[in-house]
Amino acid sequence: MAKLYFRYSAMNAGKSTALLQVAHNYEEHGRKVRIFTAAIDRRFGDGLVTSRLGPQREVETFDDKTNFTEALGTDAADLSCLLVDESQFLTIDQVRDLHRIAHVTGVPIICYGLRSDFLGNPFPGAAHLLTLADSIEEIKTICACGRKATMNVRIDEHGKRITQGAQIAIEGETRYIQTCGRCFYSDA
Repeated sequence: MAKLYFRYSAMNAGKSTALLQVAHNYEEHGRKVRIFTAAIDRRFGDGLVTSRLGPQREVETFDDKTNFTEALGTDAADLSCLLVDESQFLTIDQVRDLHRIAHVTGVPIICYGLRSDFLGNPFPGAAHLLTLADSIEEIKTICACGRKATMNVRIDEHGKRITQGAQIAIEGETRYIQTCGRCFYSDA
């Protein structure tokens, strides 16, 4: 039975690297995969899943209007896996659609994304993935202090923490770092 998987972490944990490795593993055995990433995320170019380690791949994009059932069409019958990067940007309806696709078509769907924003608030897509995913896995990374990082912090060009602004800011010089809960609250 296929499942909807949610693999989440704080920033800089290797989510995109893991996604690219999963795609490679399927394709190495002649299996067909489709990969989507959020159209809003253009940090490395349009329609690219990019690992900070270097590997990069052109993929399809989704926005808040994307209907995954329609996007897959009859392709679902030949698909071995659907991978979604930046899944925190999914809408509630898209998460529900992906959950249904996994269970009705038998195609495993693996979503990679953040759980929370720079203020510690959940992204709607992530909150619903945590609710509907059949399998939830944390990809671990560490804070500068050495503890396990679970939070994200937005910083300015001088490394100073930003504590207000829009939930989504990924253009230009916007930077994020991962922190543990202790550092997240001590720097607030």
